[in-house]
Amino acid sequence: MQISEAEIQKRVERAALLREQGFNCSQAVFASCADLYGIDERTALRVSASFGGGIGQMRQTCGAACGMFMLAGMENGNAEPGQPQAKQANYRLVQRLAADFSEHNGGIICADLLGLNTADGPRQKRPCKEMIKDAVRQYLTKVNGE
Repeated sequence: MQISEAEIQKRVERAALLREQGFNCSQAVFASCADLYGIDERTALRVSASFGGGIGQMRQTCGAACGMFMLAGMENGNAEPGQPQAKQANYRLVQRLAADFSEHNGGIICADLLGLNTADGPRQKRPCKEMIKDAVRQYLTKVNGE
């Protein structure tokens, strides 16, 4: 997939707007790029709805990261039985995305990112919007081969 920097920026902005409209982190990331895989926005929003708030608001894996991982499955996930190479290729992509996201944001666990597991208590300002933008940019850059 080849996507221009202008197109990446447009999708980053779309993800931020979706978040501002009240969609969760996973929805914002996944829906901003789902059309690249032939998925309409409404379907994308519904499919990714359960992964916000660290999966069902359980504060586990960050919803922005989950949205990025769902996109990775659309990019190269296996859809036929007996494809261990495809499965492993997808897992490697997810692991690279997770490592990059963690490096940029300090982890992939929602509660940690929000400061809920610290003695200082929750962060006053939630970093979700910036992480959403970062997830979209990282994903599109990675699948562009950069």
